[in-house]
Amino acid sequence: MEAGAERTSQMSVEEFEAIASAAPETVTLEFIDGRLGVKRAADGSRGTIVARLARHLLRTRPDLDLYQGQGLRVDASREGRARPDAVLVPEAHFAGHGEWADPDGVLMVVEVTSYDADTDRWDRQEKPAVYGQSGIPLYLLIDRGSRTVVVHSGPDPLVGGYRDVRTAAFGERVPLPDPAGTALDTEILRAYVR
Repeated sequence: MEAGAERTSQMSVEEFEAIASAAPETVTLEFIDGRLGVKRAADGSRGTIVARLARHLLRTRPDLDLYQGQGLRVDASREGRARPDAVLVPEAHFAGHGEWADPDGVLMVVEVTSYDADTDRWDRQEKPAVYGQSGIPLYLLIDRGSRTVVVHSGPDPLVGGYRDVRTAAFGERVPLPDPAGTALDTEILRAYVR
């Protein structure tokens, strides 16, 4: 989409939330930039990657929690709805929040690509834009298609996206800057790609 061009929303946020709440548990819906998206159910390898990340983070940062399936209100107006594969927050941060939480206090969101045709648009383009607009400090993309880990940092809420984007090949040690403040050994990720 060209800069300055605006899309017409497919529906209101309220309509989206009604549809999402009626969807079966096997279907995950998202609403980004006025468009409905269907997130593919996690396959075993994608789930294993998130579980390994959770173990690593809980070992190195026991003061933090890694949630799976938590919905977030995203973009500058908080009209978008995303359900990242994982969300890193201070311990017990989401206690008392509903299905769609405000992103304030979120330290990092994680997405693991699926092998869908629309992964490029959603995970590599739309998600960094809305997560950056939301002010989320880090976006970690584990990209199984390109066998890379992409760390987005320095969110730019005014324009969207992130000022710093670093890409590393599977097998490299990847530093996650503050507020995550740890590093990932990505060698094991090679075992979980096609």
